[in-house]
Amino acid sequence: MLLCDDAAGFRALMRYALEEDPAFAIVGEAADGHAGLEAVAALRPDVVLLDLSMPRLDGIDAIAAMRERAPETRIVALSGFGADEMAQAALARGAHSYLEKGTDMATIREAVRAAAVRGASA
Repeated sequence: MLLCDDAAGFRALMRYALEEDPAFAIVGEAADGHAGLEAVAALRPDVVLLDLSMPRLDGIDAIAAMRERAPETRIVALSGFGADEMAQAALARGAHSYLEKGTDMATIREAVRAAAVRGASA
């Protein structure tokens, strides 16, 4: 899994919380959308946990580019914006699910697990 978020503290929290489950392995991190796109191309992670509001290349634009470079990679969009239009935009660009920041960790883990399982069976 690749973690893409411009907040280092949030990435550290996600790494800690996700790696509590031995089913998850974090293969990389990126602090902006452009670095996330490069990491997806190089690492080919099963799943990307992607913030939608990032510098250099926002998450919405990064989704389509990530899907183009690594179509097998599944994207779970995560955002502090609760607007339905953000969710619709993320899903329309190719995200496999959308979660709001502040969602409990059990739900985030389940969304990542579901994306990985769908990717494995695709």
